Amino acid sequence: MARLSDTTDAPALPGDGLREGIIDDLRRRIGDAVVDTHIDPNDDVWIRVRTDAWRDAARALQAAGFTYFDFLSALDWMPSPYGKGEDDPTAEPEEPDTEIRQGITGGETRFQMLARLVDLDRHVGVTLKADVPDDHLVVDSWSTVFAGANWHERECHEMFGIGFNGHPDLRNMYLPTDFEGYPLRKDFPLLARMIKPWPGIVDVEPMPAEDDTAAGDTAGEASASGDTAGEGSASDEPDAARGGSEADDEPASEGGES
Repeated sequence: MARLSDTTDAPALPGDGLREGIIDDLRRRIGDAVVDTHIDPNDDVWIRVRTDAWRDAARALQAAGFTYFDFLSALDWMPSPYGKGEDDPTAEPEEPDTEIRQGITGGETRFQMLARLVDLDRHVGVTLKADVPDDHLVVDSWSTVFAGANWHERECHEMFGIGFNGHPDLRNMYLPTDFEGYPLRKDFPLLARMIKPWPGIVDVEPMPAEDDTAAGDTAGEASASGDTAGEGSASDEPDAARGGSEADDEPASEGGES
């Protein structure tokens, strides 16, 4: 009998030759600039590359068939010092968590780039990530590789404060030119939420006490019995009327016979 710790007979994990081949091909194109990867078999693939290879990775994937640019933005992994929007504002505040934990494929910085490319022929997408140096929030622009990245990088610059080398025009898209701060950073104070809690927090009324429930049931029974009594007296009226007419007819009938 095999020991519980013996894993030699354990079934092999499902493979994903398509996505494994995509990673191998990218490694052939950009070498050790591929830092880390993660595959959910038959579902998705994440690839993290070095910061200096951010644009080269885009070009390499485009040459490999990923010609559809889907999305580009940034991630701020710092926990918000103001808590979570869904937290109960009436609860005792907890000590804020300040540890930065990067997601899939890891990372070494607070900010990361995130982009999505798709190969329309093979019906497969790739999520590409790269660290943004904490002391110099700048990466190379993708606008010369994918024209659609232009506006995405403008938005990212405006909301996170990340610069893009080679971008032709990093003007604000939403905010005034003299606006101070970057609204999608976790440490940007959302003053409106400090004054009024997030509207998704629903105040749930407490359930009625047992005494109130019992009192309500008693009142309901009394009302029901009152209704029953009313129905009984109403149904007696036609019978009384019929009985009265029959009593009046009997003496007349007897008088007629005499």
